[in-house]
Amino acid sequence: MLNDLFPYIWPKGRYDIKSRIIIALIILILAKILTVLVPYTYKWATDAIVGDNTAPNIIPIVLLTPVMLIIAFGVGRILMVAFNQLRDALFVKVGQTAVRSLGKKSFHHLHSLSLSFHLNRRTGALSRITDRGVKGIESIIRLLILNTFPTVIEFIFVGFILLYEFDWRFLIVVFLTVITYTFFTVYYSSLRKIYRKQMNSSDEDANTKSLDALINYETVKHFNNEQIEEERFDEAMFGYEKASSKVLTSLAFLNFGQTAIFTIGLTICMLMSGIEVSNGNQTIGDFVLVNALLMQLSIPLNFFGFIYREISQGMIDLRSLFSVLKIEPEIKDKKNAIEMSFEKTDIEFKNVSFSYDNKRNVLNKINFKIPSGSSLAIVGPTGAGKSTISRLLFRFYDVSSGSILVNGKDVRDITQVSLRKNIGVVPQDTVLFNDTIYYNLSYGKINADEKEIWEVARRAKLSELIKTLPDGMNTVVGERGLKLSGGEKQRVAIARTLLKNPPILILDEATSSLDTLTEKEIKVSLNNLAKKRTSIIIAHRLSTIIDADKILVFEKGKIIEQGTHIQLLKKKGLYADMWNTQQTIEKAEETLQNIKPEYKKLLRK
Repeated sequence: MLNDLFPYIWPKGRYDIKSRIIIALIILILAKILTVLVPYTYKWATDAIVGDNTAPNIIPIVLLTPVMLIIAFGVGRILMVAFNQLRDALFVKVGQTAVRSLGKKSFHHLHSLSLSFHLNRRTGALSRITDRGVKGIESIIRLLILNTFPTVIEFIFVGFILLYEFDWRFLIVVFLTVITYTFFTVYYSSLRKIYRKQMNSSDEDANTKSLDALINYETVKHFNNEQIEEERFDEAMFGYEKASSKVLTSLAFLNFGQTAIFTIGLTICMLMSGIEVSNGNQTIGDFVLVNALLMQLSIPLNFFGFIYREISQGMIDLRSLFSVLKIEPEIKDKKNAIEMSFEKTDIEFKNVSFSYDNKRNVLNKINFKIPSGSSLAIVGPTGAGKSTISRLLFRFYDVSSGSILVNGKDVRDITQVSLRKNIGVVPQDTVLFNDTIYYNLSYGKINADEKEIWEVARRAKLSELIKTLPDGMNTVVGERGLKLSGGEKQRVAIARTLLKNPPILILDEATSSLDTLTEKEIKVSLNNLAKKRTSIIIAHRLSTIIDADKILVFEKGKIIEQGTHIQLLKKKGLYADMWNTQQTIEKAEETLQNIKPEYKKLLRK
């Protein structure tokens, strides 16, 4: 953990941060020197009041009056607090820089992980792990350097003073008190970690269930299962309640034990000093000095339990986050991967086989070529492996065997950034950002101007809808775009792909959520978009792919038919059966749209 933490505490190349740490440590030492010297002014003032002068001779006589010594005590305490606050102020940037650095690294790493990781993740739990880990590093750095380290220095100073001003017995009592206090705190806090882990686990579970239910709000309503979701959430919160109660109850015992141990040690020292004063071996000021030193030491010790708990909890949270950061992406660029320019885009699948779980092949020795600028359509029943083709070309996954070539180069030899920059995808299930329509459209080309945005909106048959909205382009679409209909979301996806203007185009059921009339209008835009591009069209509606240069028919991960629309109809195979079935359904729907409304209900029955 220390090895993982060190780059954030002492960041490479950040001399501004390093200089702040050094200055803060110097101020910290000065503050601790003042902390142990302030009780001396208290001692000297007490002795001066009772008529003794125990202050060093080097102090001017004018400053040895009780009033001046009391003022010196007050000034010393103010300076001590000032140094501590200045130290904290200098260190703020150190902690926040670490938080930002770890947050950025976590964000980058999560986006670098493979699609398989994100398909299996629990979003709520992952969000909690990241959030707690990022916040935990600031607590660890601040408490470790600004509290634990100063407490050790202060204890060393106090030990020297006790040995110098008094004798070894006082040092032994204080040493045993601190050791017992520390052992009790560490041991009991370690036992409490179990409850804390249970609390975290229940918290993550509750957050996951809550987030899942909110994302699937409509599904919950469709099945009237609000009560079920409430019970699942409450069950997770009950676990959190039990663990949290144990954490807080054990805290009360921990605090009592710490107070009892320190008070016993303080009482023994005060008794020893009181006896020495009675015997004339010490002054009343010495009695006050012992009390002041130990009471001063009690302040950081009282926080020791809190510091240990926070650091321990921070370590647990960081360990969870670092375990995620250590997950290696399945899809990586090779060291010698090339940045490829795409002047043409010939695509070839050579003996491609693929399995998601290494148990059942989704694709079996697939072979086909797509000449640059031509279109290829892929059809077949659900689960035949159609969408897997687009995922492999985009390198969400790597093939199990065989190779995918673009312009004769294996996609595994091309950097992911340069490959994906040249591929545009219009997915079947369009997910939008919870932002404005303008932002979601401009995602295809971040530096696009407003004129370009409106042009692609017009070409995707979206501009008229936008003009009817009160906020126009500034309309917020809601989480995952839920404020828009399926067809409207799909048009946004088409528009931003038009804006990206890629040489390779993948249309994965790109018009599946559109009505027949809008589909015919957008098909013209898609045909214009596909011109002079290498296009892969994955479709259920065969009417959308009759103009494709070549059509592949997939079944159970294999290509069973291929050819043009006319050629496949003549074969009278699976494609012809699918075509005839869809034509019958489409004619029935068209007939239904043309008859009188009063007969529609009867006809549906």
